[in-house]
Amino acid sequence: MTENRSEEAEIRRLIEGWALAVRARELETVLANHVDEMVMFDVPPPVELRGIDAYRDSWPPFFRWLENESGAFEIVRLDVTAGDTVAFATALLRCGTRASLAKDNTPRLRLTIGLRKIDGAWKIAHEHHSFPAEA
Repeated sequence: MTENRSEEAEIRRLIEGWALAVRARELETVLANHVDEMVMFDVPPPVELRGIDAYRDSWPPFFRWLENESGAFEIVRLDVTAGDTVAFATALLRCGTRASLAKDNTPRLRLTIGLRKIDGAWKIAHEHHSFPAEA
């Protein structure tokens, strides 16, 4: 992939906006900028979701958890690599209850996002969310 700083900055803004929408529990904004046939590998079952409808259905339980547990969902590090038509991003996030993060504030949620450029706009085609295995 060729280095393309303006594309990387655009993708960074897209992902940071997505994370902001997650924290605000704004479902339609979370779904924006995704392809209809997107695939997500997630932490809670089912571990594989295919299609925007399955992706949409996965968010309400997480939103309830964020609200009820005073949960955090904060990007700590975000790296983006972009070519002309495909890109990927990796991120580390703090994701947990405020109480659990008070004990261990280490960013543990790992996020990988695959994007495609469609009609001049970056769209998320794949998300992979994971936590390290417990010792």
